Amino acid sequence: MPPTLTFETVDVGDELPPLRLTLAGEQVRRYAEAANMPGGRFMSDAEAQAEGLPGQIVPGNLSLALFSRLLTEWDSSVRLKRLSATFRGLVRPDVALTLSAVVTEKHTSDHGNFLECDLVLENADGDRLVTGTATVALA
Repeated sequence: MPPTLTFETVDVGDELPPLRLTLAGEQVRRYAEAANMPGGRFMSDAEAQAEGLPGQIVPGNLSLALFSRLLTEWDSSVRLKRLSATFRGLVRPDVALTLSAVVTEKHTSDHGNFLECDLVLENADGDRLVTGTATVALA
């Protein structure tokens, strides 16, 4: 799909289309295996409970990957330059999740045009499980 965004058409305060999804426990397990992330906490409820957790959890790296997906699916011109996150709660499989972002700043340098975004991953109860920031460039 051709890019539709330009630096001029994006404003501070613009919200990205939210990403809504539910990760299945099996998806989380397969991700952890593919990423070579050992640990029962990512494999099953029983193994996570043996580690003192309430059940299987989503690896933090997968939450970062979902933020990356949110940003890069916004438009084909988006290039992720920086991503950071603060993990505030346990992200669990089989729970409806919503990822959202808002443009908080625009700036230009000799290296290009950049947007700063605030990011949130929350569950259906509105608990902010992961927050973050990102810098993106528009190609």
